Amino acid sequence: MTDDSKGQAKFWRPQTRLVRGGTSRTGFRETSEAIIATSGYVYQSAEEAEARFKGENQGFTYSRFENPTVDMFERRMALLEGKPLARATASGMAAVTAALMCQLRAGDHVVASKALFGSCRYIVEDLLPRYGIPSTLVDGRDTDAFRKAMRPATRAVFLESPANPTLDIVDIAAVAAIAHEAGARLVVDNVFATPLLQHPGELGADIVVYSATKHIDGQGRCLGGVILGDEAFVLEELKPFLRNTGPTLSPFNAWVLLKALETLPLRVDAHCRSAATVADFLAEHESVTRVLYPGRRDHPQHDLAMAQMSAGGSVVTFEVKGGKAGAFRLLNGLGLIDISNNLGDAKSLITHPATTTHQRLSPEARAELGISDAMVRLSVGLEDVEDLKDDLAQALRRLG
Repeated sequence: MTDDSKGQAKFWRPQTRLVRGGTSRTGFRETSEAIIATSGYVYQSAEEAEARFKGENQGFTYSRFENPTVDMFERRMALLEGKPLARATASGMAAVTAALMCQLRAGDHVVASKALFGSCRYIVEDLLPRYGIPSTLVDGRDTDAFRKAMRPATRAVFLESPANPTLDIVDIAAVAAIAHEAGARLVVDNVFATPLLQHPGELGADIVVYSATKHIDGQGRCLGGVILGDEAFVLEELKPFLRNTGPTLSPFNAWVLLKALETLPLRVDAHCRSAATVADFLAEHESVTRVLYPGRRDHPQHDLAMAQMSAGGSVVTFEVKGGKAGAFRLLNGLGLIDISNNLGDAKSLITHPATTTHQRLSPEARAELGISDAMVRLSVGLEDVEDLKDDLAQALRRLG
């Protein structure tokens, strides 16, 4: 395979990188990226195989380690994010798990924000302590809480901003400074903001993770995850972990994600414009008691959100009258918007976090996070925004 970037990619603007970055072509000179569906590779000689495994000869050895199609996706993501290297995984949760597990040892300590996706809370609260890695959860909105939670053994700080589903905002630059002062790395889950709306690396984050299943694919077709960091972290800590534990992204999924990146700016821009319109519509409705959207001035951390993000994102969280019964009546009354726990899709999706994504948390933990029974999370898709408003309006009428 030949690399057609000719060293120009570093000078390209983001949208060009999303279409052409990292592209390699086979001898057939195809225009669309090739799907190299193979588990292994052939060597010209035993000496070449030996050199390849020693790292003295560049090339592929086994698709659990590396694959040409997956490699293209990784290089394109690294160009977009502005990090030296990226590694893809089979899912977003595989990315979160690997990003933390590869760098931590028994006796280390982790500080994390409380407002996390339910599975991320499981990793931090339940899984890591089984291996002798205790954690401290803090209110991510309180920067000083991170400082107070740091210990001599703290090696990693983990957060997501905006948070799922409350859309809490964390001051990434301030937390990065606190982590670095203590000799720890900052890991940021940037999935809600997408690689286009927020750049954690520029704010001081050492490692950035994504569920590529969300906006990067953006059409509900496949799973995937990405971890981005510097060469020392990726090559010395992450690569051996992935190589030997095997959370491998399939070449087909990598190809789907590559093609999806080509339209990411167009989709994210449309998502954000419609989400802002829907948030304003909901804020005026008599059956809606609260709207949370970082792009609105009434969001408690609007100024910080707009200092870190270029737009409010595609997710609107709101509360309705009638508690859980009211929320269920709303969801069941929708005719266009689908009930689903995914987000970032071309189709608008809505879920009830207290009984889905965060159901494993105790009622007390949900209350502490502000996840009420009346709360719903809406991922605004690419439909005509007037149709979305009509669907919400007729369903909200059912609440009386």
